[in-house]
Amino acid sequence: MSQEQIQNLDPIIHAPIRLAIMSVLITVRSANFTFLKNTLQTTDGNLSTHLTKLEQAGYVKIRKTFKKKKPQTSCSLTEKGREAFKRYIEILETIVKIPKES
Repeated sequence: MSQEQIQNLDPIIHAPIRLAIMSVLITVRSANFTFLKNTLQTTDGNLSTHLTKLEQAGYVKIRKTFKKKKPQTSCSLTEKGREAFKRYIEILETIVKIPKES
């Protein structure tokens, strides 16, 4: 595995919690904040920080609404996020397929 291959991994996605968020969101149309928090077993603050980073990169769209005066936050991948995640996985697959030296 070359240093170049490693450097090609998107640092926005590569952080463990953000990778987990992207992995969940790639499989659904959208997910609410509570579902993500429970699935990833993280805190509100930690999840919020990572979602903000993904939103700033244009990978995630965050919608805030109210249901009976209670705030609801839903998250979904943008097309840019889907493409970035696809590239990230392709790079990982390339790294995994490299023959091991004896």
